[in-house]
Amino acid sequence: MRRRKDRGTGAMLAALAMTLTAIVIGALALVTVPSASAATLFGDDFEDGNSTGWSGSGGSWSVVTDGSRALRQSGTSADARTLAGAGWSDQAVQARVKPISFNGSGRNVAILARAQSTSAYYYLGLSNSGSVVLGKRTGGAPVTLASAPATVTAGTWYTLRLEAFGTTLRGFVDNVQVVTATDTGYSSGRAGLAGYYASASFDDVLVTDVGGPSQPPSTPTITPLPPGVCPTSGTPVGFASVNAWGRSGTTGGAGGSTVEVDTAGELISAIAQTAPLNICVRGMITVPAGMYNVASNKSIVGVGSDAGITGGGLNVGLAVDDAITSPPANAVNNVIIRNLTFRNANDDSINVQMFSHHVWIDHNDMCCGYDGLVDIKRGSSYVTVSWNHVHNHTKNMLLGHDDGAGAQDIGRLKVSYHHNWFDQTPQRNPRVRFGEPVHVFNNYYYYNTDVGVACQANAGCMVEGNYFDRVEEPVSNSYAGPAGRCVARNNVFVNESGQPDCSGTVQEPSTYYGYTLDDPNSVKATVTAGAGVGKIG
Repeated sequence: MRRRKDRGTGAMLAALAMTLTAIVIGALALVTVPSASAATLFGDDFEDGNSTGWSGSGGSWSVVTDGSRALRQSGTSADARTLAGAGWSDQAVQARVKPISFNGSGRNVAILARAQSTSAYYYLGLSNSGSVVLGKRTGGAPVTLASAPATVTAGTWYTLRLEAFGTTLRGFVDNVQVVTATDTGYSSGRAGLAGYYASASFDDVLVTDVGGPSQPPSTPTITPLPPGVCPTSGTPVGFASVNAWGRSGTTGGAGGSTVEVDTAGELISAIAQTAPLNICVRGMITVPAGMYNVASNKSIVGVGSDAGITGGGLNVGLAVDDAITSPPANAVNNVIIRNLTFRNANDDSINVQMFSHHVWIDHNDMCCGYDGLVDIKRGSSYVTVSWNHVHNHTKNMLLGHDDGAGAQDIGRLKVSYHHNWFDQTPQRNPRVRFGEPVHVFNNYYYYNTDVGVACQANAGCMVEGNYFDRVEEPVSNSYAGPAGRCVARNNVFVNESGQPDCSGTVQEPSTYYGYTLDDPNSVKATVTAGAGVGKIG
């Protein structure tokens, strides 16, 4: 049974205090980030269970549970729109969109920008005619400004982004630009969502300012470094060390050249190169909003304790294709991400997807992004997440993105989480679907107000040797959605922490790799001293 709905006044005040602290920290971070970083104008992930601030016309809008809470337009018999926000000029509207059903041909589900009203706006839509449509409404039927062919599958989540700056409109699907147009009709307006005789779920709505395209150069000069200048050596513990799927452990850029990068163009070019490469990041690099693809055989390592990425995130994986249900030969693999600070990502800080494998995410400092800090999904496996300090962020780490993704996830999502400091991260520490075994050991949990480890959708979680400090619901296999299985052993619970809500059996991680479990009583001191940046070795 869940215990989290009825909290005492003290707990609610404490949670409010934590939220205000996070807001202050986020505001300070925005002040210190260079101006190239986009400022957030509006956001709604609907986790509060309501759609306050949205005003609609037509359709049937309500907050539902669709993986996480989302805003759904349920009917298909209306031209349904809902708007939020203010009269912004230059704006980028982004949301995750899942089409459900269409009524007739030439229908679409869309995000809206510069909306004057519910009948006057620009829109970027996924059409059941097999296309992405960039269009305009002026009170009558939709007018297409640009379109591009696309596979639109009902029941699949897509990330749409519509940028409007000056007279330029640009449309992106899953962080890839697919359409563009110019129009002088609307210079400002609100953001919105729409189902044009179609039903859909919408989640993670984000509106930022945008000053026009600022893409980095495609062929920057990257300076080679002599061996030994950048600390690229190291060996993971856990699933990233396992010999599987044609790989012998995780070595990153071993055997390749070593280069230094200190600009967005250099970084984005280096991580996309096909050859093995050790990439040393110097200083905080501001990248344009978006997720940037990391190719196989890369080590991306910060120099010192002040290196990192702000404004965007790293994507380890191929483009999303729900029709693929087994690991392809070209799946991204053998990637190391270490000793980096991540701030203010407009999506995920690190996303691992589409059967990527042998990935080691280690000794990073992460907070204040929009969506997940470390999300692992769509059949990815043999991943270790270790010695990271994650803090002041709600949607922390997701393993498995949807209750309906079993075709890609069952038998995969084998991930180890160890010696991480989950510091005031309310949920997803991690939230797990399908993976087995998922090994969560020797982590320090501090003041996670919603849940620690949530093990769902028949996942098998081994949770051992952790230190839970002020965590009301430390481990649960009945958090939300289909139940999972979990074994909790040899953990420490202090300062009004609850007890595990666990049942079932789980595969032993020791059948895959050897490990030494630290005394859980020493974990707080060990992890707070060793997790985060500037502490490799």
